[in-house]
Amino acid sequence: MVAPLKVGIAGLGTVGAEVVRLIETQARVLAGRSGRGIRVVAVTARSKAKKRGVDLRGVEWAKDPLALATHPEVDCFVELMGGAGDPALAAVEAALNAGKSVVTANKALLAKHGIKLAKAAEKHGGALNFEAAVGAAIPVIKTLREGLAGTGVNRVYGILNGTCNYILTRMEQEGLSFAECLKDAQRLGYAEADPSFDVDGHDTAQKLAILASLAFGTKVAQSAVYVEGISSIAPEDLRAAADLGYRVKLLGVAVRTAKGIEQRVHPTMVPKSSSIAQVMGVTNAVTIDGEGIPPITLVGPGAGGAATASAVVADIADVARGIRANPFGRPISHLHDTTKAPMERHEGGYYIRLLARDFPGTAAAIATRLAEQKISIESIVQRHPNGGAAPATGKAAPVPVILITYATHEDAVRRALAAVQRDKVISGRPQVIRIEKN
Repeated sequence: MVAPLKVGIAGLGTVGAEVVRLIETQARVLAGRSGRGIRVVAVTARSKAKKRGVDLRGVEWAKDPLALATHPEVDCFVELMGGAGDPALAAVEAALNAGKSVVTANKALLAKHGIKLAKAAEKHGGALNFEAAVGAAIPVIKTLREGLAGTGVNRVYGILNGTCNYILTRMEQEGLSFAECLKDAQRLGYAEADPSFDVDGHDTAQKLAILASLAFGTKVAQSAVYVEGISSIAPEDLRAAADLGYRVKLLGVAVRTAKGIEQRVHPTMVPKSSSIAQVMGVTNAVTIDGEGIPPITLVGPGAGGAATASAVVADIADVARGIRANPFGRPISHLHDTTKAPMERHEGGYYIRLLARDFPGTAAAIATRLAEQKISIESIVQRHPNGGAAPATGKAAPVPVILITYATHEDAVRRALAAVQRDKVISGRPQVIRIEKN
């Protein structure tokens, strides 16, 4: 008879407590699927007295994460503390160096130290599983690492942050401002008191760096990701997008180009007909474009205790089965370095919103600057404020002008708009949103 897999869990917050509960309540199912039992034998957390709604009688309390990671009775160390540094880093390193398997949901740790940890797993024979680090219950890690092992990936992109998707959904559906939606997201618990990590795109960037490594065989490098958040998006951008057949999403995009792997996070207009455009609220989605197959889109809850715990337990079950996949899909020696691709080289369509001053020659000046950079316009929309009536001051208000370009280079767009601003024919800063075609 095969001995049960003995699990130690560091971190008993919402996810950790749910993992304990699932292992207990699904014990028979897990044993049947894994070929052996799975049992939590030790835990550690900041407070032993806290009520967590799970039965921990008979489970040993380790004095700290490092002690748990090196506990002689623990076969699989589960890290659910979070953070890119210690104690998570020290504990995970210690477990891997002791030949134990590790399961983690810690995207920050992997984005910063993933290669070093994968080397330790490779050297000492343990597994390093992290399905819950990206997309929670969406099985995108296994899809890229195992399911598509024989398929070349050309592009992987998706909605990787539920907070941003919730805010953009509310802004679109209710015409609310970014600030109003953010405040409501904080009230409902979808956004942190300090929401900058989410709304500025850094959470998505960490997840994208992990996906890019799996998709393209690059070393995980968050520093190689261009990052732009959603705070500049206004309701008028979402209305214009709807009129033009698009929807605005914060996307993480990693794509193979002739100049290398481009990794970028930014607000993006996607066609309403696309699968990714249908994903609303706090839901996440990832689309994979592979060679010789139609695009695959995986959709599901990207966060939450139950969803994240489900992915953690699935990773533990893989350890119990004896599965030892390369953490990033390839031996470490086969992963190659990647550098930040300058966005000036990015090629694609653009949405541009300008506040054009109502002067003679304004339209001609804008058209001239675009033509100088060989930018072709697919469509142009002019929106007169107040139905075209002059304001009470008698001075004509700036007129919103919306341009959709054909494919061009980012540096051309930037040069053209800089020249338009120098010509003083527009008010304020232009709004620019990239367009991602199907």
